[in-house]
Amino acid sequence: MISWIQRYYEEIMPDMISPGKVFTLYGPRRSGKTSLVQRFLNGRGGRIFSGTGDDLPLRDLFSAQSVQKMKSAFSGYDLIFIDEAQRIPEIGLGLKIIVDHLPELSVIATGSSSFELSNRLGEPLTGRQRIGLLYPVSVMELNRESGGANVLQSLEELLVFGSYPEVLTARSIDEKKEYLSTLRDAYMYRDILVLENLRNSDKLTDLLRLVAFQIGKDVSLSELGRGLGLAVQTVEKYLDLLEKSFVLKRVRAFSRNLRKEITKSSRFYFLDNGVRNAVINNFNDLRMRDDAGMLWENFLVSERMKTRTYRGIRTSQWFWRTYDRKEIDLIEERDGKLYGFEFKWGNKKPSPPKEWIESYPGAEFQVINRDNFLEFLI
Repeated sequence: MISWIQRYYEEIMPDMISPGKVFTLYGPRRSGKTSLVQRFLNGRGGRIFSGTGDDLPLRDLFSAQSVQKMKSAFSGYDLIFIDEAQRIPEIGLGLKIIVDHLPELSVIATGSSSFELSNRLGEPLTGRQRIGLLYPVSVMELNRESGGANVLQSLEELLVFGSYPEVLTARSIDEKKEYLSTLRDAYMYRDILVLENLRNSDKLTDLLRLVAFQIGKDVSLSELGRGLGLAVQTVEKYLDLLEKSFVLKRVRAFSRNLRKEITKSSRFYFLDNGVRNAVINNFNDLRMRDDAGMLWENFLVSERMKTRTYRGIRTSQWFWRTYDRKEIDLIEERDGKLYGFEFKWGNKKPSPPKEWIESYPGAEFQVINRDNFLEFLI
């Protein structure tokens, strides 16, 4: 059984952390942020303070916004680590006081809600922070850890159970199922429920279930609203919060405003296949289910997102579709050039749509299947 998978940031964290700067690490709940930082701290000398946003005295200290109290509390430390920092009101202003008045200190802050932590850290720490985003374990990391052959061997499990660290290190299939069910019920919506003062997650669960059956398809917010008995504006708000809390990823339609291209549609993907399958409560083997194509597309879109983040590939992602149903699953634009990727679980290798070639001369097109996906993701 695997006990630990080396994460991408283990190599670069020493360069991300320096006196007078805040290293902010975002990411989904249970993606390994705390374990990653603790491993880094265990190998680091000096005097270290570790706290959490759940600690009421620490909240009170930061809420006071007192230079003198901050100096009294943190003088003599070399590094401060605050986990779940988004739970501390005015955390950005408090950390600004620290880096301004105790410039010899290094600071690490982690959070599982980008919409809270970024809003509270953003402006106060302009020019004073470095940012990292940690996803569930990537194919890139798995390939480095155990090689491509092992990734190929575990591919079907990745499509069904995803790649959260505790899923990958679970001792049995039953443990994987139990963990993902717990993640779904106890952790996934916590920040949204607190932020919106919702009493239960039923509507969020129902919304995600509807989205889960529309992977790779254009999503109509009005249809979702009718199915849930919610206003379109409420559906839009919930989807936005689910994206900012690292459950979903929205991909918008690509267009150069050609008349035949769809321009206002969106598709939604889960950041992790295991979470998607937990939402619909289906962990069956691929040979027993009819959504293998959806799982493959979701897997590739989310894994490519991880690869772009970790490799520093600067591009947005879109899908492309025309009104007469010609489409490409994923579009990237790099250095002024377009790249189109079509995802196929089977052995079909379709040609690029004629409209794509005619509309965007020089654009690339590639089919990604089980034969070449490793090259696409590492």
